Amino acid sequence: MALFRIVMRLARNPGAQFSEADDHRGYTLVAPLTPQGRLDEEAYRSHRNDCSVRRFAPDEEPQLGRLLRHGQRWVFDYGALAEAEEPVFRLGDHRFATGEYVSITDEDGELLTYKVTEVSQVAPASV
Repeated sequence: MALFRIVMRLARNPGAQFSEADDHRGYTLVAPLTPQGRLDEEAYRSHRNDCSVRRFAPDEEPQLGRLLRHGQRWVFDYGALAEAEEPVFRLGDHRFATGEYVSITDEDGELLTYKVTEVSQVAPASV
């Protein structure tokens, strides 16, 4: 089972609070992927403790959390210190490959689009 480090940076979001792309605002996700580049649910069940998320922005401290599965939904959970979980629109349907786009509802409830800028294999911490 392989884990991957996926970096997603804010894409253009016309009409939103962050309308212009911003390479300094985004997410780093560590998760297992299928050979087709989609989240591997079976591998996730075995290695959920290795799956993480880091939200970064120039005007705030990085938020560290976990990738969680709630029923049919994937969410980014930042624990007791965060105001809320961030649901990710159809995360399981996304293909994580450089140049692809992912929509994430931020902590303020705004749906924003992010571009996958990096996908690289990493070793699981608990293996």
